[in-house]
Amino acid sequence: MTGPAALAGAAERFRAMHRPGDPVVLPNAWDVASARIVAAQGFPVIATSSVAVAESLGYADGGDASPDDMFAAAARIARAVELPLTVDAENGYGLAPEDLVGRLVAAGAVGCNIEDSTAGALSDVDTHAVRLAGVREAAVAAGVPLVLNARVDVFVRRGDVPEEDVVDDAIARANRYLAAGADCAYPIGVRSEAAVARLVAGIDGPVNVHWRPETPVSQLAALGVARVSAGGALWHTAMAAYESAVSSLRD
Repeated sequence: MTGPAALAGAAERFRAMHRPGDPVVLPNAWDVASARIVAAQGFPVIATSSVAVAESLGYADGGDASPDDMFAAAARIARAVELPLTVDAENGYGLAPEDLVGRLVAAGAVGCNIEDSTAGALSDVDTHAVRLAGVREAAVAAGVPLVLNARVDVFVRRGDVPEEDVVDDAIARANRYLAAGADCAYPIGVRSEAAVARLVAGIDGPVNVHWRPETPVSQLAALGVARVSAGGALWHTAMAAYESAVSSLRD
């Protein structure tokens, strides 16, 4: 899938999949082989996981990876699988909005995650909103209306605070980012059904929730979630299975 017109159409199709109560489900991939499995299972979109891609390339998650390597991995997937591709772009790798959008479009992506923390610290909400607005403006200028998924990191960066005391901050951040041009809010790390329900009720747009094995997709759908991401979970499952298989050769 190449060219601004084709990517623009794919972006609009992907955006339309964000339906509260009937979520788009993303079993995040990390290379062509895993992306082909996702496609073969009938999922409509390929999403990358930054931790999975980074670790498969020998980097630690959290911005240590080379942007060149991360975008090259995304481009290989886009060339091999004829489905819309959304990229976990971490915090944007310090790239200016127009440069980030240019790299995403060149890789064949129609969407991206951008998180509001750097080096383990939460970003200023207004500064981050301005950055998201810049990405939206650059995407419009590029002719590809990227689906921007604004990751809200308060649950993972304020883990010492009871979850119920963080929800209001997550809602405020999410709504600020949606107003700045994001299409979906991703309060990663939320766990309880009660907190998810509060987020869905308070956020003025589609809500993305991180999948956990103990919380079926149907349960998240019933709560009104519009997007479900596996994140790095399937990568860790795959690596654990590989480690077990390798270990068995020693017997």
